[in-house]
Amino acid sequence: MRGFYIGRFQPYHDGHHAMVDRITDEVDELVLGIGSADDSHTTHDPFTAGERIMMITKAVTEFDLTTYVVPLEDINRNAVWVSHVESMCPDFDVAYSNNPLVVRLFEESGIEVRQSPMFDRDRLEGSEIRQRMIHDESWRDRVPDSVVDVIEEIHGVKRLQHVSDSDSLDRYTAEDEQLDEPEVGDPADQ
Repeated sequence: MRGFYIGRFQPYHDGHHAMVDRITDEVDELVLGIGSADDSHTTHDPFTAGERIMMITKAVTEFDLTTYVVPLEDINRNAVWVSHVESMCPDFDVAYSNNPLVVRLFEESGIEVRQSPMFDRDRLEGSEIRQRMIHDESWRDRVPDSVVDVIEEIHGVKRLQHVSDSDSLDRYTAEDEQLDEPEVGDPADQ
């Protein structure tokens, strides 16, 4: 049986890793979908899809499980989001998510969804980890060692600190000669 687990993985952290560990008991293969793959270099999404592929691929090698890491661009159209995911990924039998919108969209498409308790959610939340990086606080104990290595290799903390200085406004106006960012979210933004 093949499972599907989606996240933005900004960065891939110990909560994600615990979820993958749990999933390995239930499936033979796992597709890890990288949501918002087209976003990078912001405080919300600092890492590129390629960098997140490196993080995930290196972290999951410890599991005896065939994995496929698939970047998924945002389409911002919930009604067709599941078919977009299916068109980009190997077939899968079950999806894993705790995001209420993702659960709803998969269930409406007839795909079984399995949920699990969040793992140490107060400590293991991407936004908290990114804030710790920005403020030079402890973050390495919240991600697998292989992810620390990737973030250090790409100078990810410096990038995050730099973009946090430059994008203090989440949206710019046309008068600022910047493009407006869309208001609409994507189911993958969990």
